[in-house]
Amino acid sequence: MRLIIAEKPSLARAIADALPGQVSREEGSLRVGDTRVSWCLGHLLEQAAPDAYDPRYKQWRLDHLPIVPEQWKLTPRHNARGQLKVLRTLLKQAKSVVHAGDPDREGQLLVQEVIDYLGWRGPVARLLISDLNRPAVQRALERMEDNRSYQALYHAAEARSRADWLYGINLSRAWTLTGRQAGHDGVLSVGRVQTPVLGLVARRDREIADFMPRPFYVLWADFQVEHGTVRAWWQPDDRHPLDDQNRLLKREPAEALASRLPGALGRVATLDAQKKRQAAPLPYSLSALQVDAARRYKLSAKGVLDACQALYEHHRLITYPRSDCRYLPQDHWPQARRTLEGACTGDETLSGWLLGGADFSLRSKAWNDKQVGAHHALAPTGARPDFARLSASEANVFRLIVRNVLAQFYPPLETREVKVDFEVLEERFRAQGREILAPGWKPLFTTRDDAPPLPSLRQGEPARVADQAVEDRMTRPPEPFTDASLIKAMMNIARYVEDIAVRRTLRETDGLGTEATRAGIIETLLDRGFIVRQGSALRATRTGQALIAALPDAATRPERTALWEQRLSAIAEGSDQAAPFLDALLGDLRTLLAGADAARMRQALASAEGFEAPARAKARKAGRRGTKGTAAKRRTTKRTPGKNSKNKEEA
Repeated sequence: MRLIIAEKPSLARAIADALPGQVSREEGSLRVGDTRVSWCLGHLLEQAAPDAYDPRYKQWRLDHLPIVPEQWKLTPRHNARGQLKVLRTLLKQAKSVVHAGDPDREGQLLVQEVIDYLGWRGPVARLLISDLNRPAVQRALERMEDNRSYQALYHAAEARSRADWLYGINLSRAWTLTGRQAGHDGVLSVGRVQTPVLGLVARRDREIADFMPRPFYVLWADFQVEHGTVRAWWQPDDRHPLDDQNRLLKREPAEALASRLPGALGRVATLDAQKKRQAAPLPYSLSALQVDAARRYKLSAKGVLDACQALYEHHRLITYPRSDCRYLPQDHWPQARRTLEGACTGDETLSGWLLGGADFSLRSKAWNDKQVGAHHALAPTGARPDFARLSASEANVFRLIVRNVLAQFYPPLETREVKVDFEVLEERFRAQGREILAPGWKPLFTTRDDAPPLPSLRQGEPARVADQAVEDRMTRPPEPFTDASLIKAMMNIARYVEDIAVRRTLRETDGLGTEATRAGIIETLLDRGFIVRQGSALRATRTGQALIAALPDAATRPERTALWEQRLSAIAEGSDQAAPFLDALLGDLRTLLAGADAARMRQALASAEGFEAPARAKARKAGRRGTKGTAAKRRTTKRTPGKNSKNKEEA
C-alpha cells in the first residue's frame, strides 16, 4: 500500500480526485485503489512546553533563564491525537510513503516531522503541488522527487522552530517578570518578528507625536509660450535659507522675486524630452497583492490572506497563494489563453479586458523559470468562477490576480516625459509633464495620470510670465502605518536600517517575516493589545510603546530577524548548518536577557504615551496564551485548515 500524506484535507481530496480509480472515504483518509491519501491538520505536533523538560519550569522565574533544551521534544497538539493515530496505523501498513506538504519551508516541516515522529524509516517521495485543479495535480503526481533532496529545507524549518521557541519563551518570561516587578499586570510577549514590527509602529507614532510643523514657501509662475501656458516652480539656490529637502524657509525671497515677475520675459533654458516604454506590473506575490488590495479595497492583510485561501482551497480558482515570487513558469505560457478565458468568464470587466486588447502572441518577462523557486506568482487556474458564490472580498481579490496576469498580454505603456527649466530674471523655474503615446496595459489599472502633458516646446523659445503667486505651506508629519504600508515596510525592511553594510545585505533578503506570516503578525499584535486600528491606521497602544521602550534596542529593530531569515535561507540552500545558527542565537539571547531591568520597565510604563486598546482583558488573555511559545502560537493559528492555515511561523 502507498500512503500519501497531505498537509490538509483539501489537498488530500485534490490528490485523491486526480488518481485513477474510485475514491472511497475511510476514517481519516481516502482510498483509491492501492493508495491511501491521508492528511495533517496543519501542525499535528508542536514544540514541548518548558515544563516537559523540567517540572520546575512551570513556575516562571528569572533565575531559570535561559531555558535551553538538551534534547528537543515534540508533543501532539491537543486536538491532533485522533489523526496521529490514523497516520500511525497507516504507516504500519505502508510499503511506500509520499510527503505532500505545501511547497515551502513550513510545509516541508509539518509533514516530515510527523513521519519521523511516528517512526517511519523507509523511503519517502516528495509531491509538490501548487495548483489544486486535477490536470495540475496529475502532472505533479507524474514528476515526484526523492524527499532526501529537501532535507536542507527541513533542517532550516526545524532550526526556525527551535530558534523561535528559545527566543519567545525566554524573552517573554524575562520581560513579563520584570513587568510584574514594575507593577504591570499581564503578559508581555516578545517575538523575533512581532516585536520589530511593533517597533516600526511605535517609532512611527513617536515621530508623529514629536513632529513640529514648520512653514515653508513655494513660488510658481505661469509662462506663456507659443503653444500654450506652462506652470513652473521656482528652484531657489543655496544663497537662500533651505531645509534638507531644498524647501524655502523664509517668505521674503519668494515675495521679492514675485514682485519682479509680472510680464517678465524669459526663455526655455533646458528641455529634456524622452520616450519611455514601461512593461506591465508583474503578477502578484502575496505581499504585493496585500498592499494593492489594502489600498484599493481597504482590506486588511488578514482579509486578503483569508480571501486567497478560500479562492485556492474551496473555489480552486487560483494557484498556491502564499508565494513570495512574482514570476511564472515558462510552460504556463502556452496554456495562458485558455486559462484566462476560463478565469474571465462571467465578469464584464475581465471579459472586456480579455476581448478588448489581449494579444496572446506577446511574451512578457514574467515567464521566467530562472526567477521561479518553490513557488510561482499567484495566477488563475482556469476554472470558471461562479461570482454568486464568492464574497465581495474574494471577488475583488480574484479580479486583481487575473488582471495582473492578463496585463502580461498587453503591449507596453509608451509615454513622452518632458522636463523643462525656464530662465527668467537669472532665476530657474522647473516644470515636468507626461504625454501618453500608447496606453498599452495602463487602462487595466487606472486612467489617472499624475503629470499632465506639457504643450509643445522648443529649446530657447521665449516665455513670458502671465501669472505668479507665493504659497504658504507647512511640513507634514509622516503618515501612520496602515496594513498596506506596514506590509510594504516588512517587504522592504532595509529602508528602516541605519547601518549601511547591513542595509546592503538586507536588500538581498525577503524582508521581515514571510509571505505566510505577515498578515498573522499584524493580527497577533492586535490580539495582544500592542496595536489598535483607528480607521485604516495602525497605532501603538500605551502597553506596546512601553514594551518597546523597556526592551534592549536590538530586540526592537529589524536587523536581527531579517538576518535570521538570511541564515535560514542559507541552511535551506545547503550552504550553512543549523547548529552554528542556534549557537549564535544563544549568545545573542544571553546578552538580551542581561538587559531585563525592572527599573527601566517601571520608567517605560510610567512615561508611555499611546492609544488605549479595546477589550484589554481579552488582549491580555491572548498574550498569556501566546507566551507559552511556538506551540501555543500554532494552537491559535492552525486549528482548522483553510483559514489561517499557513500562519505557522512564530511571530
